[in-house]
Amino acid sequence: MSAQKAALKNVYHHFSCLQQISLDTFQQAYKHINSGLWEQYSLGKVDRIYLERHRFTDTFEVLGIQCTPYRDVAEFYMRDYRSHWSWINGAEKALERLSASYKIGFITNGFTETQKLKVSDFGLNRFSETIIISEEVGYLKPDPKIFRFAESKAGAQQEAILYVGDSLTSDVKGGKSAGWQVAWYNTINTQIVEHHADFMFDDFNDLVERLSC
Repeated sequence: MSAQKAALKNVYHHFSCLQQISLDTFQQAYKHINSGLWEQYSLGKVDRIYLERHRFTDTFEVLGIQCTPYRDVAEFYMRDYRSHWSWINGAEKALERLSASYKIGFITNGFTETQKLKVSDFGLNRFSETIIISEEVGYLKPDPKIFRFAESKAGAQQEAILYVGDSLTSDVKGGKSAGWQVAWYNTINTQIVEHHADFMFDDFNDLVERLSC
């Protein structure tokens, strides 16, 4: 989320039409709308084109502002967004330690070209050759089909899998519906009680310690 926040800040300062509202108001409105659209996308209720358009047009509408064509804003945002990518604190070290003891794989609902850039920029192939992108396989988390595909790709049995994710809908509910064990990385709603994950953590060191690596 830090990359998103930083990119939105640069979008805000680049397009003067946005400066009739505060930066925080713009960021919060976009975050709320974008999160809702990604959840609809993961459930197959909207497609990629709709998401890419409406995360900006709906933000402008909610804020009651007339702004430059959304494509200009969207293109600027995506160019700038990549420059702010960084590891979540502790995640890279956790992968290094866990990959020494466990077989690792990745599943993402992100758009293909963006996710391939992330794989390259972060060097994820160091940890696994099993990197499943929903657009390439035709199923989105939380659809059990993408988890079944992952099992086949990895040659793993569902009872032997621990899935780690940060989305309650796509990752926790999706993983559990596939019969997997799930660890929920949750730094926001840490007081939530009914989440159905096997365990919840907010520090990757805790995950490593729990798995005794």
